[in-house]
Amino acid sequence: MLSVRCSNCGKPYPQQGAPERCGVCGGIYDLTALPLVEPGASKLPSNGIWNYLEASAFGQSPGMLTLGEGSTPLVWSSFEDENGQVVEVGFKCEYLNPTGSFKDRGSAACVQFLLSRGIQTVYEDSSGNAGASLAAYAARAGLEAHIYVPASASGVKKEQMMKVGAKLHLVEGPRSAVTDVLRRDLIAQNSPSVCYASHAAMPFNLVGYATLAIELVEQIGHSPGSILLPAGQGGLLLGLALGFEWLKERGKIETLPQIYGVQARACAPLWAVFSYGAAGLAWVSEGETIAEGIRIKYPLRGDAVLHAVERSGGSFFVVDEEEIRAGMKTAAQMGFLIEPTSAVVFAVLSKSAHSMQKPIVTILTGSGYKSLEIYEK
Repeated sequence: MLSVRCSNCGKPYPQQGAPERCGVCGGIYDLTALPLVEPGASKLPSNGIWNYLEASAFGQSPGMLTLGEGSTPLVWSSFEDENGQVVEVGFKCEYLNPTGSFKDRGSAACVQFLLSRGIQTVYEDSSGNAGASLAAYAARAGLEAHIYVPASASGVKKEQMMKVGAKLHLVEGPRSAVTDVLRRDLIAQNSPSVCYASHAAMPFNLVGYATLAIELVEQIGHSPGSILLPAGQGGLLLGLALGFEWLKERGKIETLPQIYGVQARACAPLWAVFSYGAAGLAWVSEGETIAEGIRIKYPLRGDAVLHAVERSGGSFFVVDEEEIRAGMKTAAQMGFLIEPTSAVVFAVLSKSAHSMQKPIVTILTGSGYKSLEIYEK
């Protein structure tokens, strides 16, 4: 079984139900061991992330829940920085997952666990991709899904959720207001078969994200020198870091990649704290940004994410709105149609790729097919 404890008081995860918070102190839960496995000769793309996970650790449930997530391509391309230097960069195309984002790795793992606990109804708050992903995997599992999203979220993402049968709840105001409304509505529910399947608080998604580290080492033949990716809650970043640390502990890689998280200046708490310490939080706002997927003012696992980047020898970058739009155009000219959240990495590549350890891998997290209206502006 999965080894899960409260990150604050150390209390083990309860044997029944699926709470997202500790019932003793209100802390969030962490996995104390990763149920990762090295893929054998029987690896099949149709098994999704379960090529890399010990399915039995997730409890008794009927089969492995998958929509074929994972096994995304790593595309190498020459990238010319602003100084005219050409660097080879590997672009990991996570936007080619079943629902168009990396979130599918986490949803498959999380919903698999929820099935083993007899959950029948899930609640989630999301700016778009996490909700679209959970809605699809809930549909695959036969669960009822209630997804709370900002009214301003991408119309395509909202359509995704509704098309697979999720009940959509639109909330006016900033991203933080969405969580507040969900919690108010969830209080009215009092059933062991209902849970808040928060992609930010639940630890099970992190295991799914960790499979990306194994895939990258398989595709390259060794560890990347640097990883560059968008960071909002920082779940993907943290899962990747844990996956690489798991590989190093087992002697599968010699060194850890340096991890670089990128945030939009309009809402950049991780960058602010990493750069200026706790005092940096005083300058953080929840401003408007086209990179809606990383507009998170209070990352729940912020400390863990910051420590993971520090352990790797990496850092955080911040980019402006015009740089994000320019990044979308650059990516499109290279053949990558990505959403604004993914595009934050291109300004960093342009400025800093020459100083990063090689090889560099950039994670393209979400599909531009969900953001075509922004390309037109």
